[in-house]
Amino acid sequence: MMVHIGEKPYACDKCDKQFIHSKSLKLHMMIHTGEKPYMCGKCDKRFYRSDKLKGHMMTHVVEKRYVCAKCDEQFCHASSLKLHLRIH
Repeated sequence: MMVHIGEKPYACDKCDKQFIHSKSLKLHMMIHTGEKPYMCGKCDKRFYRSDKLKGHMMTHVVEKRYVCAKCDEQFCHASSLKLHLRIH
């Protein structure tokens, strides 16, 4: 019922975020603690959410079609290349 009335009883004591479910607060707290329980088996990068790991895994299996003309680094997504280009 809390979803329908907009009540968010679970508040983060580190920032101003509030949540409907205690599980969401627990997941959010990993941002503050640095806890990253999900590790990529291919490159050892770590993530605090399993869906972020799943998205990352695509970088290992999908053909990298977007190449930086300045440094030859390759990307799976045009948006990743666009972000990368900011460093040049």
